[in-house]
Formats: sequence, structure tokens, C-alpha cells
Amino acid sequence: MGADQALEPSHLEGHRESAFLPVARNRQRSVGQRTTAKMVESLHMTATLLSASEYLRTEFRPDADFVDGHVEERNAGEKSHGKMQVRLVLLLREIGLFAALETRLKVTSTRYRVPDGCAYHAEPEEEVFTTPPYICIEVLSPEDRIARTMEVAQDYFQIGVLNVWLVDPVGRMIYVCDAAGGWSAVTDANVRTSDGRLVLTVSQILG
Repeated sequence: MGADQALEPSHLEGHRESAFLPVARNRQRSVGQRTTAKMVESLHMTATLLSASEYLRTEFRPDADFVDGHVEERNAGEKSHGKMQVRLVLLLREIGLFAALETRLKVTSTRYRVPDGCAYHAEPEEEVFTTPPYICIEVLSPEDRIARTMEVAQDYFQIGVLNVWLVDPVGRMIYVCDAAGGWSAVTDANVRTSDGRLVLTVSQILG
């Protein structure tokens, strides 16, 4: 399947206007070093570029990606989306992986992504991940667009992530992405990583 095709038309069409709320993150003890919510909101509304350091010391609700100076909203908030995130992380932890929800991941010095879920064989030491995860999983929402979804997947592959899965809890589908920019729907009873070390049943994931 090529990158110009829709994964699931009913779930990947449309785009929601930005509605996330930036709030001050107390990463620095000095008030003068913190970026206030009002400042970030003003910068976002006027399309002024943010620096990576401003992004890293600012909290967004829900958290947002940072792409070359721009803050990008991630679609989240639906019950089905949240339940699937928790389900996936618990599954990955049960089989012995270190799994994390919505933790910032550095792609380049000007680009950070926030995977819905990711996992490692061993827990990284850093607070903002710089080590490539073993697997990144994105949970699809009705507002997701295919172009952005695949751009995110390619960012993961760029830094050395070996496995990227997309899970659609509404359409009840799972897709495996590849580094060439394509993806394929899982039609077997199992879904596995490229090295075969992680195998989950479709029913384990979708319930």
C-alpha cells in the first residue's frame, strides 16, 4: 500500500483546529528561565517560531510535537484512544519491556515527537528520550491525517526505531509501517516485530 492511499477513510480524513493548552512546566526553578503559558500561547497564535529550549521547558495539555520551530498538536483525548494507549503499555510491560506513555523523543535538535506509546528492552537513563525505542506505537484518532501520520512514522525510522505500528481502536485495525514510507494492514492472527522477538495476537491488542 502506498503513502498516497488512506489507511481508513472514515478515521483519517479531516483536521481539527488546534485546541491544546500550553502551561508552564517547572523544569527550571528560576521564574526568569521558564516560558509562561501566556508567552507560548501568543507565540503559537502568531506563528512565531519557538526554540527547542522553550519547547522543552513548556508543558502542553495534551503534550505536543515540536517540528522545526513549530508546535504541532497531537490528536488525543477520546476515551477509546486513551484506553488503547494504556492497554498497549500494559501489554508491553507484561512481556518484560520498559514501556512509556507520551514521553518526548528527540529526532533532531529542532524536532521532537511524542509517541502514544514506545518500548525499550532496557529503561533509558534520560528524561527526554534520545535513545531510539525498540518500538513506537501510534493510536489513530478520527481526526488523524495520513500525511502527518506517515511523517511521524518516518521520523521514528530516521533515528533508528526498528518497529512502528499504528493501531485504530475505532476501525479495529492494526498497521505495520516500513522505512520506505509504506504500511500494511495486519490480516493474520498475530502481529510481530521485524526481528520476531515480540509477537502479540490481534485480540490481545484490540480486545
